[in-house]
Amino acid sequence: MDKYLETGRIVAVQGLAGEVRVEPWCDSAEFLCGFDTLYFSKGEKPVGIEYSRKHKNIVVMKLRGVDSIEDAQLLRGKILYIDRDDVELEEGSYFVQDLIGLTVSGDDGRVYGKITDVFRTGANDVYTVKDGEKEYLVPAIPDVVLDTDIDGGTMTIHPLDGLFDGQEEV
Repeated sequence: MDKYLETGRIVAVQGLAGEVRVEPWCDSAEFLCGFDTLYFSKGEKPVGIEYSRKHKNIVVMKLRGVDSIEDAQLLRGKILYIDRDDVELEEGSYFVQDLIGLTVSGDDGRVYGKITDVFRTGANDVYTVKDGEKEYLVPAIPDVVLDTDIDGGTMTIHPLDGLFDGQEEV
């Protein structure tokens, strides 16, 4: 598991004092606003956060040492990282990066493929599970996801009727 995780990208400059606009790649803009230190280059270069605030669906940040529009402009497109040790996840919560690549099996032992993507819907996350050319969408809900073993590289699910092509009805 990587120690540093992508959490957002600097997409624009905000104002004249060196603020930047960050597109968050995490659960919420509020989550990203909770850090005092972020990192460039997968953790090789820490950067202090003077302040941050949510603005619509982005985060406006003032990075320590970035004091002009010119300084901020040089950072456009840069990826920001968090140190996983700075985050305490709730039980049953996982970093998306840790879910990608897990082998998904049914509670009957059938292997459905590997998780290739995770996206949010209004109610819950959805896992994209790919097996060769076949792609399935699996809702991340307690009735379906029975066990997630990050260290073992597996997820066990109880497939709902109709979730997978050719599935026999129970």
